[in-house]
Amino acid sequence: MLFTETKLKGAFIIDLEKRVDERGFFARSFCANEFEKHGLNTVMPQTNMSLSKFKNTIRGMHYQVDGAEEAKLIRCTKGAILDVIIDIRKHSPTYCEHISVELSDENYRMLYVPEGFAHGFLTLTDNVEVNYQVSQFYTPGKEKGIRWNDPLFAINWNIETPIISEKDAIHPDFIK
Repeated sequence: MLFTETKLKGAFIIDLEKRVDERGFFARSFCANEFEKHGLNTVMPQTNMSLSKFKNTIRGMHYQVDGAEEAKLIRCTKGAILDVIIDIRKHSPTYCEHISVELSDENYRMLYVPEGFAHGFLTLTDNVEVNYQVSQFYTPGKEKGIRWNDPLFAINWNIETPIISEKDAIHPDFIK
């Protein structure tokens, strides 16, 4: 695996190191030893999957609080997404900064999201499947959200009218 740290400390783009032959390729998509070498959480007790039927669907921006913060390893296994993360760690030098990364079934790219980040994505195709390995079991009542178009972050989704759940549409503005 090829680890590229982003401008947000602790967040990594991970590309597969493919072993290619006439049949296709083989690659590792997770290795606790390699994750540990980069200081990343290697405990991922839960894997979640989402299906978004339509292009221009936004899911997020979600985060967890009060001891339920999750590190996430995100991979798009069908279709394509614009994956967005925001650093909401109050003492981080990149507090309130965000990045976006295209993840797809063609580029096999993954995004490692450390604890203390908000996460969401925009579907770029129909019938998108996304897998999330997470470092915590789901804890009801510990999830929060930031509205997708919060002016504090000015995320360029490149879309004016996304398909979005009522719950995600009414998240409050983030208070810095």
